[in-house]
Amino acid sequence: RVPLVESGGGSVQAGGSLRLSCLAPGYTYNWSMGWFRQAPGKEREGVAVVDSDGRTKYADFAGGRFTISRDIPKDTLFLQMDNLTPEDSGMYYCTADQALVATMVPTFFDPWGQGTQVTVSS
Repeated sequence: RVPLVESGGGSVQAGGSLRLSCLAPGYTYNWSMGWFRQAPGKEREGVAVVDSDGRTKYADFAGGRFTISRDIPKDTLFLQMDNLTPEDSGMYYCTADQALVATMVPTFFDPWGQGTQVTVSS
C-alpha cells in the first residue's frame, strides 16, 4: 500500500492558522477521506471528513473554523484551520475509507498516516 504522508503541522499562537496537507496517491478519488486528531491522554476523534462525492462533515468544534478539501489531480487532501485555540493541539492524522459515504468513526478508516503535530499556545 502507498502510505499517506501528512505535513503542515507546527506551533502557532491562539488565533493563528495552519494548513495541513496529506499526500495520498490513489485515495483522493473514489474513497472517502478524513482528518482525525488525538491529544495526549484522549481518544482519537474525528475532525472533518469528505466522501467520494465531495460531501463534507465536520465535528462540532471544527465547524466555521476548519475546512477540508482535496485536489484529486494532485492526490492531496487538505485541512485549513483558522482561529486555532490551545484545545486544538494534538497529533493530526490523515486517513481513508473505501466507503462511499464518510463517517466520523475511526475504526472504519484504513490506512492512516503517521500524523503531524499541531501545537497552539495561548
